[in-house]
Amino acid sequence: MKEINSQSLQHSLKGLDNAYNNFFKGRAKFPRFKSKHNKNSFTVPQYVKLINHKLHIPKFKSGIKVIEHRKLNGNIKQCTVSKTSTNEYFVSILVETTHVALPKTGKSVGIDLGLKDFAITSDGYKYKNNRYTKTYAKKLKKEQQHLSRKVKGCNGYNKQKLKVAKLHKKITNSRVDNLHKVSTDLIKNFDMIILEDLNIKGMIKNHKLSKHIADASWGTFVNMLEYKAGWNDKKIVKVNRFFPSSKTCNCCGYINQNLTLEMREWTCPSCHVKLDRDINAGKNILKEGLKIISSGTGDNRSGDQIRPVTTGTIYETSKVLNNGSEA
Repeated sequence: MKEINSQSLQHSLKGLDNAYNNFFKGRAKFPRFKSKHNKNSFTVPQYVKLINHKLHIPKFKSGIKVIEHRKLNGNIKQCTVSKTSTNEYFVSILVETTHVALPKTGKSVGIDLGLKDFAITSDGYKYKNNRYTKTYAKKLKKEQQHLSRKVKGCNGYNKQKLKVAKLHKKITNSRVDNLHKVSTDLIKNFDMIILEDLNIKGMIKNHKLSKHIADASWGTFVNMLEYKAGWNDKKIVKVNRFFPSSKTCNCCGYINQNLTLEMREWTCPSCHVKLDRDINAGKNILKEGLKIISSGTGDNRSGDQIRPVTTGTIYETSKVLNNGSEA
């Protein structure tokens, strides 16, 4: 026990206490203990220094050589050292700094999230859905088949397990990198972003589309938009999930009840305008979001009457002073 920093042990007990408190108060499920075979980490809550590309923490006073991702600006508060399933070591350093918000653009945009294209804006721009899981599916299947033939615990098994883990890491890193690029681009160009409040947990139960929906990571993307909007004094507005954005003509308001998922384009029987399904949905989401902002509520009386009518939601996040704490 003397080889371990006492503050790191106290921090792990504090995390366990928070997990049980969240469980008993109904905010989370019963705590699950971390497996030693997967990602391992520990947190150093204070006495962290980074000097001459060396990390100085208690019990490692001589320093640990690190490759700095970027220069740190601000006061170092704490750090978390982790070992991934690919046997790589990372340190995440939390610093206290003042964030400079992005300049205002005065623009608003509606976004329709999809599978054919990842995100379609109301002004007609489409962000590509790269489908990373599908791209690496054959290679991943081959490596997992090799792993299944190995004897668990032997050197061959461990080597093959590392190959599978590296491939999963490649998929995850590629997906997260794309999500950051798309979310940052939207936050830079628009002050108000309006999108649907999707029931992703319910949608993923569709066995035909569950793999593609999980690969798109809409939930992670929305979370990125929300915290980046908070950093830059931008606004996120969510429209009722039952609002018929794709079925409604953005020109005259006609609702096409016969629209199916296979129909990517359709012509409005009322005003005879040819509509792109996704761009039309983005424009309708923008209109509905602006209506929510102006009136404080959403009007869904023109939608399907079998669904409950609920109001939209406006999300405004507090300013973030550092990588973790809020003002």
